[in-house]
Amino acid sequence: MRLQILRNGDKKNSRPLVIGPDISPGWKSPNVNADRKEKSHAGNYSETERNQIKFHHLLERCTEILNLPFAARRLFNEKGKEIFSLNGLQRDELVYVSCGEHWINPDLSIAQQRKQVFLRSLESDVSKVKAFCSMCKVEALVLQVQSDLVSGGKLVVHKPAVIPEEEEQVKGAEETQMQNAALIPGNASGDTLDAHARAHLRMEAGCRMFKYAWQDPLYNLADDNSLPKNMEKELFENMQAQKKCGHFPKHSKLQKLRHQEFGYRDGQIISLAAPQLVLGIQGSKPRSGTEVVLVEKKSDDNHQIWTLKEESRTFHLVSNPNLVLAVSMTKAQNEAYGYPVIIQKYKPYSNGAANQKWHYMENKKTFTAFYSTALDKEITAANSCGLCTSSVTKENIDQPGYCYLSPDGKKKLMLCLACGWSMRAEKGLKELLPNSPFFCVSGSEQKPLPRRPFKVISIAKADLSSYEAENTLKYYEERLSSLWMKTRVCPASHSGVLASYQTAVRIIAYKNGDGYRNGKLIVAGTFHGLLAECTKRLGLTREASKVYTRDGTSILTLHDLVLWAIGETLTQRDPKEQERSSESVGAEEIAVQKREEENSKKKMENRLDCSEGIDKSLLAQVLKSPVAIWVSCGEPFQPLNAPQKSEKLKKQNWLKRGQILADLDTMRHKMRQLEGRRVAARKPASMVPTQSPVQPVIVEGGWTEQTPEETELLELIRRTEAQLSEGQKLQSRYSPIAAKYKITQQHSLYHAPQVKRVWAYQNGDRPDSGTYAWASTISELLDDCTARLKMSRPAKALYTSDGELIQSWDSIERGTTICVSSGPGFMTSKEKKQQMEVKANYARIRRQQGPTATDIVVSPSRKLLSLLQLHN
Repeated sequence: MRLQILRNGDKKNSRPLVIGPDISPGWKSPNVNADRKEKSHAGNYSETERNQIKFHHLLERCTEILNLPFAARRLFNEKGKEIFSLNGLQRDELVYVSCGEHWINPDLSIAQQRKQVFLRSLESDVSKVKAFCSMCKVEALVLQVQSDLVSGGKLVVHKPAVIPEEEEQVKGAEETQMQNAALIPGNASGDTLDAHARAHLRMEAGCRMFKYAWQDPLYNLADDNSLPKNMEKELFENMQAQKKCGHFPKHSKLQKLRHQEFGYRDGQIISLAAPQLVLGIQGSKPRSGTEVVLVEKKSDDNHQIWTLKEESRTFHLVSNPNLVLAVSMTKAQNEAYGYPVIIQKYKPYSNGAANQKWHYMENKKTFTAFYSTALDKEITAANSCGLCTSSVTKENIDQPGYCYLSPDGKKKLMLCLACGWSMRAEKGLKELLPNSPFFCVSGSEQKPLPRRPFKVISIAKADLSSYEAENTLKYYEERLSSLWMKTRVCPASHSGVLASYQTAVRIIAYKNGDGYRNGKLIVAGTFHGLLAECTKRLGLTREASKVYTRDGTSILTLHDLVLWAIGETLTQRDPKEQERSSESVGAEEIAVQKREEENSKKKMENRLDCSEGIDKSLLAQVLKSPVAIWVSCGEPFQPLNAPQKSEKLKKQNWLKRGQILADLDTMRHKMRQLEGRRVAARKPASMVPTQSPVQPVIVEGGWTEQTPEETELLELIRRTEAQLSEGQKLQSRYSPIAAKYKITQQHSLYHAPQVKRVWAYQNGDRPDSGTYAWASTISELLDDCTARLKMSRPAKALYTSDGELIQSWDSIERGTTICVSSGPGFMTSKEKKQQMEVKANYARIRRQQGPTATDIVVSPSRKLLSLLQLHN
């Protein structure tokens, strides 16, 4: 369908762009292919998925057509209601496109819109601090089976089902109940049975199913097989009590407690409620972020065997020791449902990896998560919420982070994880190695970073330490609520200002520096509307930002413009003031212009002082004729005679250039005459003897050698040509037509881009273990490969897959496979493996036979020694 689209916050009176079915030639082929793919996979998508695909296509087109700074993500109607599907839209409906921010009311003023954007940003920062405080409040979490005890059941970390004291009471009550059940009349006496038999009786009593009152054999039936009346009354009361408090009052707690009991034997984490199920990974290739589930127990499956490292308190997967058991912080749901359990890449840091620390309590058969220090938990929560760690602690700590060089290249700056993510677009950002304590530069540097985790709140002022986090959150929540209240009150207070807007003013707008040429008649009611209309009508390259009058006075509102026009009308009635103004307009010296500016400021102040008693007839007479203004994009005011000056200067330059060309033609003609006379004379040369045996005779003079007059004239011609070429370069530099022609010559329509995509892999690895890299030069490709391949040392050389050294960018084609080396020569994976085996054998021999085992001296053979003696 066809829609009208506007940017979020744009005024309704601005012209919206119309977007319809995509039938342009450039988009025809992709759409055909997309339609074919959708038809071929139509059976694989549901109706909801197809609607979402169409909605995302619309957002992509809006991003391109509106030239948004970021990708379009949200869509709103005229009333601010968010649109999630295209089904409810009508033809030619006006919609607003957002890059992710909330809807901005276009009827509000620009100041009010900025206030709303500020409050939304502050609200986002407060939500981060709130999430951080809620994560730090979590005390004890244990491993638990979320679903049923079946293969594929999901696992979470949750609060314990009961506190330790209640757990002991429950277990004691169960043991007492089992002992009493073993001594029920009709069964064998506990004294006469051995320990094995008593254990069987306890197990049967524990597994005994729940029975209703009439199913208990202790109740005696009446003669007519019915319960006695007192029994019926008691049974009715018991049933009513069970309905109120649940069918099994303690069954849910006991079941939840059983779901939290695990055992760790032979490297497997076994569910005690279902011993045939253990913790493991489904799939052949485990990756970071894969959820851990219950799987059937197999002793030979490495995907369900875990290695506990006591020093780091982590459980490592045997099939891939770099992956550990962890709690998901990004996929976290909430405290009611628990946090999912996944496998994650091991983080060898002292702080920031609390979600990978576990503790197994054998006496309670539970796995406790986040078994680490308070500082480690706070740093982990800050990293997951996107907060700078300098707000949590002011000390140098071992934590994950990044480093990059300062703009001057003299200082190495350290960033925490959140600040590194916000600065990920910076070049040269590298990940820090473990055991390198640092303090994030965001909390210590005076100048804030261009991009930071917080949008509004200052990192240096936000104290999120253990004892101040709650107070900081409370302060910013109160500040946010008070600002929202002020914003809601503001529209009522501004109603009088909106009603006092003056009528539309007729204006003739000129471009700054054009004088009185190409003026456009504009009728404006607001100053912002005047700037927008001037930008469009005058064809400015940027948005108009400054307005000047003919005497250089800067205008900030339409009211000031009307007052200036009234003052000019009153000044023209006074002949002395008119003579002064005519003299000031015709002045050309800089000192006179400065005086004009001072006088104009004084005039403006006087006009503003006497603006209250303006006659309405005078105001109507002034607004009857349009007011002339000059609009600029931020550059200072240029005098009205600037075009005449530039034309006069240009004419003088052309006349001077014409005179130089005429003189140059005269000198060249004279040069040709002198050469002709010298050749026609045919004057013979003189031969001078010398004492050199190489050249005994030197030829001097003659008709082939230039005369001194010709040499002097030739030097004069060269100086004139150099002067002419310098003047031409200077003219072309300031000429917009020549500059535009030069740009079109450099950037042709069919000029291919220089950026190339290649498949890069590290030297000594297999080619399929690489990744894609993009660059326009060899140096950029080396830097990109260093970052994408996560090389320990910077890349220095490039080779083809056959081992040839790459030295020029033109020899690299798009899509080729390139080997990246940090210094050593080209090496295949087989050669690297052999080299590693040699090193391993060397180390093994020194370890087994001692350091002197490798001190081998190779001596030449006897035959070789005899040959050497014969030769000597």
